Amino acid sequence: MKAPILIIKKLPAAGMAIFPFILLKSPQFKNDPVIINHEKIHLRQQLELLIFPFYLLYLANYLVNLVKCRNHDLAYRNIVFEKEAYAHENDLNYLKKGNWYGWFKKI
Repeated sequence: MKAPILIIKKLPAAGMAIFPFILLKSPQFKNDPVIINHEKIHLRQQLELLIFPFYLLYLANYLVNLVKCRNHDLAYRNIVFEKEAYAHENDLNYLKKGNWYGWFKKI
């Protein structure tokens, strides 16, 4: 999957995926295959849910987790989409193997 990469220095995270773009905080991250793979996993998740519903589910999952955990980092790490991306970010062949709707297994 080829995605346009934009550098946004004030980005609150190292990387972010907003279909069809990968946003990075620094140009050095363009050469980080793990960050790029993590964000590409999010791009596929967005496609799986036809883009807009992904953002609604992502936000809803975060808010439910925030109420349960009362901690931003824990709430973020327990979003089902993040669980899939973090679990497979080091597997650079993950997206090539298929694994569609892998986030659903994290519910």
